[in-house]
Amino acid sequence: MDNQKELAKAALEARNLSYSPYSGFRVGAALVCKDGQIYTGANIENAAYSPTNCAERTAFFKAVMDGHQRGFSAIFIAGGANDAPADFCPPCGVCRQVMREFCNPDEFSVFLVKSEDEVREYKLCELLPLSFGPEDL
Repeated sequence: MDNQKELAKAALEARNLSYSPYSGFRVGAALVCKDGQIYTGANIENAAYSPTNCAERTAFFKAVMDGHQRGFSAIFIAGGANDAPADFCPPCGVCRQVMREFCNPDEFSVFLVKSEDEVREYKLCELLPLSFGPEDL
């Protein structure tokens, strides 16, 4: 992806919008549509924990509400408890399943961001093998 540094930076900046008073674990995401539009998201915690929403799902839900239901190419994810991520932060299982709902697992790229210069790329099918999707219904 030719603008990888810019998208990694967008995910890192989205972390600053996290509402995480309970865990202190801030996550930011930048979701890339095939038409070039970018949707960012941050995790939003809740005292009851289960209503908490991850950064990845926040970005996807914003995009879907804007009419994008298909046509996503990648997501960049940066997370951690420190001012800067200390390690790579993979998406949780629920977020992987949401990605699967809207993306082709063989084509959709998940970029894990530690810094603008430290990024790892995976295909969704690597992170969610033997997945269940809309075509299985």
